[in-house]
Amino acid sequence: MSAGWLASRWDRLNGRQRVAGVDLARGLAVIGMVAAHLLWIDDLDFADAATWVAVVDGRSSILFATLAGVSIGLVTGGRRPLPPPELRLARGRLVVRAALLWMLGVFLIATGVPVFVILPAYAILFLLALPLVSLRARTLFLLATGLALVMPFVQPVLDHLPIWSTQSGQLLAAVIGWHYPFPVWIAFVVAGLGVARAGILSLRVQLWTLGAGALLATAGYGLHAGTRGDAAPSSISYWDEVWTAEPHSSALLEVIGSGGFALATIGLCLLLCRTLLTWVVLPLRAVGAMPLTAYTAQLVIWAIAATVILGNPSDLSGFRDLEPFWPMTEVLVIACTVWALLIGRGPLEWLVDRVARLAVRPG
Repeated sequence: MSAGWLASRWDRLNGRQRVAGVDLARGLAVIGMVAAHLLWIDDLDFADAATWVAVVDGRSSILFATLAGVSIGLVTGGRRPLPPPELRLARGRLVVRAALLWMLGVFLIATGVPVFVILPAYAILFLLALPLVSLRARTLFLLATGLALVMPFVQPVLDHLPIWSTQSGQLLAAVIGWHYPFPVWIAFVVAGLGVARAGILSLRVQLWTLGAGALLATAGYGLHAGTRGDAAPSSISYWDEVWTAEPHSSALLEVIGSGGFALATIGLCLLLCRTLLTWVVLPLRAVGAMPLTAYTAQLVIWAIAATVILGNPSDLSGFRDLEPFWPMTEVLVIACTVWALLIGRGPLEWLVDRVARLAVRPG
């Protein structure tokens, strides 16, 4: 293998065309979702360090969704939206990407692995974000704020619609990723899009992203801790469904707290990658450079291993009892690093981009 080829692979991972901090945040989101899938996790208690791993529960997927908005913002122009002809081309390709993500998500659901696959929801969120890509950062942040404050009050009503209790409704919920409900989760995507439009490479924006995210996280989690008792209510009211920061509740305090956590994580990763530590975290950046491949690989490996060892890919307890998290994580990190340095773009990322470019060409 020539030195020129290796240099080009190195530049693809570390060159100016990539935002290292975004790759790092994506890598953390992917590993966090693997942890949420494969580890036995107790309730988070900040006074007990043994429970801190629970930070991955719910927050990793929200970080992933927020980064989807960042990615959409970067491919549609970064700080300034692309000119109209180029923006139409980018939108068309994002539609194709969304369709491919949805199909891949349905395939992963069909493996029988007992997780809520995020890709169908991810695809729908991509489509919902497309009309917004021409907006400026200020408008996007205002829209994200409005969605975050309003939609958690609507979500419980939608969740209690009779359709979800039917067999067809359960199938519909799976194929649209209703565990990550797009009426609420679009707020995370819009916030991420706003960060990209604000100028994600700016030190000022990175500091504001960290600071604003930390304040939101403190407010959301602080209100939850200060206004909800430790005892579980005997019955769940509408207000109980809205006013909580429990993971995967899509409630107001989770949207504020975990949305803030996602923004703070992105800001911290961007700032960290301004330092020499960017080379220490290169393996995590490699995972984040091919998140679709890494996310898909862990579920496919899981399905195969659980079928061979347990005879049933849906045996969640049995598979967790095998303690697969660290072996799976090590394989993913090493494989992604080697692939990125020797081959380049992740295989699924290359395939999705290639199909999108072939399907939507400059007119």
